[in-house]
Amino acid sequence: MKKLSSYLLRHKFGYLFVFVSMVIAVSLDLLTPQVTRVIVDDVIQGGQVSRLRFLLPCILVIGLGRCIFGYTKEYTSDLIGSAIATDIRKDLFTYLQSLSADFFDRNNTGELMSRVKDDIDRIWNALGYVSMLIMEVVFHTCLVLLSMYSLSWRLALIPTAAMIVTGAIAVFEERRLGAVYEEISEENAALNTVAEENLAGVRTVKAFAREKFEIKKFLSHNQRYYDLNMKQSKVFVKYYPCFSLITKLLPLIVLLLGGSQVIRGELTLGSLTAFVEYSMNIVWPMEMLGWLSNDFSSGVGSYRKIRKIYQARPSVTEPEKPVVLPAVQGKIEFDNVSFHKADGHEILHDISFTVEPGKTLGIMGATGSGKTSIIQLLERLYDATGGTIRLDGVNIRDLSLKQLRGSISLVMQDVFLFSDTISENVRLGKRELVGDGDIRTASESAQASEFIERLSEQYETVIGERGVGLSGGQKQRISIARAIAKHNPVLILDDSTSALDMETEYAIQQALQELSGTTKLIIAHRISAVRNADEIIVLENGTIRERGTHESLLALHGLYYETWQSQYGAVPDTEGDFYGF
Repeated sequence: MKKLSSYLLRHKFGYLFVFVSMVIAVSLDLLTPQVTRVIVDDVIQGGQVSRLRFLLPCILVIGLGRCIFGYTKEYTSDLIGSAIATDIRKDLFTYLQSLSADFFDRNNTGELMSRVKDDIDRIWNALGYVSMLIMEVVFHTCLVLLSMYSLSWRLALIPTAAMIVTGAIAVFEERRLGAVYEEISEENAALNTVAEENLAGVRTVKAFAREKFEIKKFLSHNQRYYDLNMKQSKVFVKYYPCFSLITKLLPLIVLLLGGSQVIRGELTLGSLTAFVEYSMNIVWPMEMLGWLSNDFSSGVGSYRKIRKIYQARPSVTEPEKPVVLPAVQGKIEFDNVSFHKADGHEILHDISFTVEPGKTLGIMGATGSGKTSIIQLLERLYDATGGTIRLDGVNIRDLSLKQLRGSISLVMQDVFLFSDTISENVRLGKRELVGDGDIRTASESAQASEFIERLSEQYETVIGERGVGLSGGQKQRISIARAIAKHNPVLILDDSTSALDMETEYAIQQALQELSGTTKLIIAHRISAVRNADEIIVLENGTIRERGTHESLLALHGLYYETWQSQYGAVPDTEGDFYGF
């Protein structure tokens, strides 16, 4: 993560402008007691009424100047804070995009949303309004104390002692609040996660009548969040009476002791009046110390949370000098590939196969056999822990991620559609290269054009979040259309027709066969999806148990044969028409 100072230095001139405006505003503010002193001593007691001709315009100018420079100071500081927060949020989001899939396996969406939104908002507040107030409090206090000492150094010792006491209380309070803010940030992330999961899966919740359970779970986290905020408030409230007592007693003590000096002739009445005004001017910085330490601690806690994200490093990285393929043909080779996760659990073991350009490989196996992991390794969402994966004879670790992933069209098992138009969802990934004609052609091949054209806005219909409002089969067909429209040399379908009827699946299979120049990897549970593949491999417990063509695998009377019987309940006729058409 970039140091916070690097963000601040980008706006050094802005901060300089804020500082100058603040200096002028505070200086004008502190001129008022001096004008009051002159009015009391010279005009009221001295009878020099003519001086009002000069003093009254001064009061007007001071008031206007204070308003103008106070506004520019606050507006500019807020603008700078907003700009810094925007930069931090941009850099954080960009960094999150660079992290590998295993990071997102370990961190839930709600927590990351809390970091990107809530924590950066707290930093924004700390670097904008709060930092400006801290500067103002420090400068204001120094000038007030200097003015007080110029009037009466003995009397000035009282507010000096008060400032030392309140400062010590504020520092102690900030230390107590630091740990609380980290707990609040963590619980806020957990609360966001619960809310997001419930709202995203509201249909599942209702289908299983889990409303009461979800409400109970949410209320539990909400109560915990409430308790932590109350813990924070108790710390603040515990010390607030000290701030309040000091600030309320200070002007009274100054008035009593200063009055005795006026009586003894050691201080003029005008100077005492000015001193009392200064003591009231120093009250608000002392009152602000507790609040400022509160908000500043919150910003520091949020900054620490964000720094933890930057401590994570992508496990999949770009090669220093990537090999550039002039044109990807689509030859895929797995050479003794193994894969296990960080906990040591082996997913794949000694996987070897070759798919020539334009050929089709079918991959079958029970749930958990490692089918999807093969695809994830090919796309380098994860890196293989053993063996080599090659594309057109080049180790995929030597290729740029952009070229590798840009050469593959993927239809994922878990279809994700963005809350946008159908056309934009189909264009995803190659927006500039996929025209309206490509969208319609791909939709026809994916058997999606019929239902799309029945919609009121057709291809410009905005679909709901994650495709809400569409059936599972409709979402799969849009996803297939998205993959076909890219015209990439490699096409991967991960159980992409599971929600389709046999007739629609057959039509899509026929359309896919027409993509003669495309290398295809088809992962499926249904034999109908892989029957026409040039080679089929059957996985079991992360290893290749069987391999061959549809006919040869049936002849083995092994796993593939058993799958056939479980799905179709009959002895296969390898010479007959599989679909019965």
